[in-house]
Amino acid sequence: MRGSTDERIAENPSRQTRIEKNLVLRSTILDAVRQFFRQNGFLEVETPIRLTAPAPEPHIDAVESGNHYLQASPELHMKRLLCAGYDKIFQICKCFRQRERGTLHLPEFTMLEWYTTGVDYGFLMDQVEKLICFVSEKTLGRQQVPYRNTTIDLACPWKKIRTEDAFTLYADMDMKSAVASDMFEEKLAFEIEPRLDRSRPVFLHDYPLEYTPLAKSAPDDPEAAQRFELYLAGLEICNGYGELTDANTQRMRFESELSSKRANGRRVSPMPERFLDDMSEMPEASGCALGLDRLVMILADAETIDDVVAFVPEDDEPVSRQGKALYTC
Repeated sequence: MRGSTDERIAENPSRQTRIEKNLVLRSTILDAVRQFFRQNGFLEVETPIRLTAPAPEPHIDAVESGNHYLQASPELHMKRLLCAGYDKIFQICKCFRQRERGTLHLPEFTMLEWYTTGVDYGFLMDQVEKLICFVSEKTLGRQQVPYRNTTIDLACPWKKIRTEDAFTLYADMDMKSAVASDMFEEKLAFEIEPRLDRSRPVFLHDYPLEYTPLAKSAPDDPEAAQRFELYLAGLEICNGYGELTDANTQRMRFESELSSKRANGRRVSPMPERFLDDMSEMPEASGCALGLDRLVMILADAETIDDVVAFVPEDDEPVSRQGKALYTC
């Protein structure tokens, strides 16, 4: 691009021009992510974005695309690659979810997802630490990240809190009561997340199994899942599992979720039979999904997710002859 950023902002103060520095940083972050995984022996893969049958998951309704569905995550096809013998794979791809729009959400967003065979979710948490520290060092040259009037210290090790303990510390009811009253996610979002340490990364782990249909049970608690989420400055960044490997258990969980959707009048997608067939070859593995747009937000010290993507949904809306949008999201 010609001319300085300041000159172009003065001449053409478009959103894309104003966020040029963030888009340059975004490109550098993507390069660093790929460098990290290649240095650690991972293969970058691509899998279909349009699916005949998505994973039935709580609170996620797949976006229809003709007689297919747009992926909410590349999980099923990536696990099929694990079943085919691949042991360390990663992917950067577009994902889609309905009713996702706000300062931290986009209906079309960029996901980093990776899987490693033969490791547990504790190993994966350590790997997340190494990844983000590597990316911060490569892009910012430091481990102290300024974000929204807070400085996040990435020095390892990072804090780990059992989700049940987080409810005891920060919520007005215990975790089991929150699950029983269908208020788990509400309490997590409005009472726990705002009270997490903003100056240090925090892992919450061992989530209720009801909210994690694709994960194994925790070794010391059959009602908890081998699942963790990472928070930076109170913002959820990634979601990792110790992966379920038993096809019969997986089918029962999917059937339960589809039955729940039917009972609540929600659209029901087909059962992912090809995935379940391949699960007979599923190895022990752990996997993680990381929202790259949010990670860029943190490293760019951006106020909203719109500040780190070249286009947002409203940029493609019809406009009137006066140049104003005919409708808004």
